[in-house]
Amino acid sequence: MSLLLPLKPVKKPRIGLYSIGLRAYWSQFEGLKERLLEYGQFLEKRMSEWGEVYFYGLVDTEGEARKAGEWFNSHNVDLVFCHSVTYSTSSAVLPVHQICKAPAVILNLQPTAQINYDHTTTGEWLAHCGACPVPEISNAFNRSGIDFKVVNGLLGLDYTPAISLAVETTSERKEAIRVWRHIEEWIRAASVPRNLRHSRFGFLGNTYSGMLDMYSDFTMIQAQTGLHVEVLEICDLNRLLKDVSEQEVRVKREQVEAMFQISGDSPTDPIARKPTEEQMYWSSKVAAAQEKLVREYDLDALTYYYHGAPDNEYEKLQGGFIVGHSLLTAQGVPCAGEGDLKTALGMKICDIAGTGGSFSEIVVVDYEDETILLGHDGPFHIAISDGKPTLRGMGLYHGKQGTGISVEAKVKTGPITTLNVTQTGDGKLKLISSVGEATDGQIMRIGNTQTPVRFGKHPDDYMEQWFAEAPTHHCALSIGHNASLFAKVSHLMNIKHVAL
Repeated sequence: MSLLLPLKPVKKPRIGLYSIGLRAYWSQFEGLKERLLEYGQFLEKRMSEWGEVYFYGLVDTEGEARKAGEWFNSHNVDLVFCHSVTYSTSSAVLPVHQICKAPAVILNLQPTAQINYDHTTTGEWLAHCGACPVPEISNAFNRSGIDFKVVNGLLGLDYTPAISLAVETTSERKEAIRVWRHIEEWIRAASVPRNLRHSRFGFLGNTYSGMLDMYSDFTMIQAQTGLHVEVLEICDLNRLLKDVSEQEVRVKREQVEAMFQISGDSPTDPIARKPTEEQMYWSSKVAAAQEKLVREYDLDALTYYYHGAPDNEYEKLQGGFIVGHSLLTAQGVPCAGEGDLKTALGMKICDIAGTGGSFSEIVVVDYEDETILLGHDGPFHIAISDGKPTLRGMGLYHGKQGTGISVEAKVKTGPITTLNVTQTGDGKLKLISSVGEATDGQIMRIGNTQTPVRFGKHPDDYMEQWFAEAPTHHCALSIGHNASLFAKVSHLMNIKHVAL
């Protein structure tokens, strides 16, 4: 399946990293300082797979801590890892985080699974006693009002340093694998607030009238996420449509035909038919204008809906939306229908984290299979598709005016996570995530995206829990079991998260 390149690359998070120690040790134990720095350099190299890492080195006095805090601020880091590599007084740690306000994660990573009891020296033990100062640091952070998390386990070296008296090759042990899963998630999660603070979300048209769950306060969204909402009108798109050349239409048509398979008539639904040549041409032309809109306004995501007088030119324009918005979603610009800004945010979170994020809602429950079909008649995230999505011509969009082409597809079989972004009564955003399995069950052939999902409990029990959290009725469907990742995103953004 052909995949388009992102219109704008995802910004890597900026990660602060430092190791701690006690300056008195360096003159007492030969080679200890260099050994501990080597551990830090190992972390720096591994972490650089996912972010821009700024490794300060060793912080071993309160004066050095102040320098480190200022240094991290100068690099505008999104997250700071404190590597508790040996004993240090908490007074040599606290100033880092009093000066640099980025979220803090303490890494308690032992280099060996078991020390060499018969031959260990004091210097050897000090290279493995990283857990020792963590209670002291935790206490200091708590009393200072500094929020923090701790990751415990093995460092995960794939070799043993020559100086070591124990075996430090631990990369295959479960305690190291778990550690690196959490570190990767923390770094990927840190990319979300960084990218949102630099994002421009287009709000094109209006919200579907009467859908009270979807109405959003733009100022509230910006206050809690940092993203900017650019209010657009359909006439902005119509202006760009008039400038689309025939060559641009042909290029879009080639992209569409490479990305999708073109359906015949639905065997069951009389309003879902083979797309006409006129519909294919129009959708390709509108798609070219949609990309122009995204480029002109420098958009990172888009939510849209139009409702006006019957048979006007803007209604015809909206009839060509779904194909182009699916292309944009595949290019890293998630598009959510019906003016649902909060679900556009959920889709963008998934997309930044590299997990997809397709526009979905409850379609129907299959009580025989104990699955819930999730999908929509709107844009689909092609990168997580089970094979080539199908294009169907729609004689009528259900519940809406107009006709056009819609996408029929399902997410690839395997682990999935839904992410719902809702708003509480006090105006706070809340994330709701649910892990499940996408099955290879049947779907309807009516021009809608649909994925059968089994949530590990009876559908009625799952829905009772889900609805009790007061979600919006749309959600973003992502691949992988991502509840732990989304929990880290919510922590870094200071937004409540509920995992079902």
